[in-house]
Amino acid sequence: MSVNLESISEATSGAIGALVSTTILYPLDTCKAKYQAEVTEKGHQRYRKLSDVLVEAISNRKVLSLYQGLGTKNLQSFIAQFVYFYGYSYFKKLYLKKSGVKYIGTKANLLIAAAAGSCTALITQPLDTASSRMQTSSFGKSKGLWLTLTGGSWSEAFDGLGISLLLTSNPAIQYTVFDQMKQKAMRKQVKTKTGTSSESLSAFSAFMLGAISKSIATVLTYPAIRTKVMIQAADPDEDANGNAKPKSRKTISGVIYSIWKKEGLLGFFKGLHAQILKTVLSSALLLMIKEKVAATTWVLILAIRRYLVVSAARVKNA
Repeated sequence: MSVNLESISEATSGAIGALVSTTILYPLDTCKAKYQAEVTEKGHQRYRKLSDVLVEAISNRKVLSLYQGLGTKNLQSFIAQFVYFYGYSYFKKLYLKKSGVKYIGTKANLLIAAAAGSCTALITQPLDTASSRMQTSSFGKSKGLWLTLTGGSWSEAFDGLGISLLLTSNPAIQYTVFDQMKQKAMRKQVKTKTGTSSESLSAFSAFMLGAISKSIATVLTYPAIRTKVMIQAADPDEDANGNAKPKSRKTISGVIYSIWKKEGLLGFFKGLHAQILKTVLSSALLLMIKEKVAATTWVLILAIRRYLVVSAARVKNA
């Protein structure tokens, strides 16, 4: 039972961290997504740099449209992080119990993180696709969640699922690096602070470890990240006319060929600086908030459990 309670505590604190960080950085995320989704044609480039997206929103008096799809993104982030952290915590504790080891090695950590990420991708893919299409729609022309999901076939809601499963390596790398660095930091704290019962990092330490771990994961997986954004991006013709024209489905191979043909090798890294800026800040904030919320969440869960046990005992004895 304790394993489940600790997993729920981890999942809840991670989901709260995701909700806060996503909301704070959402305008930057929208600018990044629209910048990444554009394929540069020879002699024609709508966005030459990330700031051009912001300038377009301001000049067209559509600043609030930088928040289009925020509700869907928050829902997706909350569910995704809850599922991920629950799965990661549960699988990690199960592995420690079955193997009898004290610490998890790098290889085992990667496998556990990848398994948790795969479960997350399967559950949240429709919301991920919908939020990407809403973000990359023309400013002021984004549809609601229901219209976005029902605008095509059910299979289209899972566009990019294959590459999403591939990208489970991103959080797997991130949280593995973070967890290994955290374990080393906590062991140093134990040596320097005898008699303490604290098992959480300071806000600054969690922020720095989160930034470093996400930077490493982002650089290693960025070509796949941009490919995924382009697969899920809204079609320009759909934005302009309101009704999508029948077109062939985007495929991983088709998008990769398009980037290679029109932008060359460097095209696979277009927007890397924006991705690092957004994801590093987001993940660092998420992990910082999670570390600080985790202790409070754990106390609340134990209090609720105790209340339920006492209430059940009273009913039984009545």
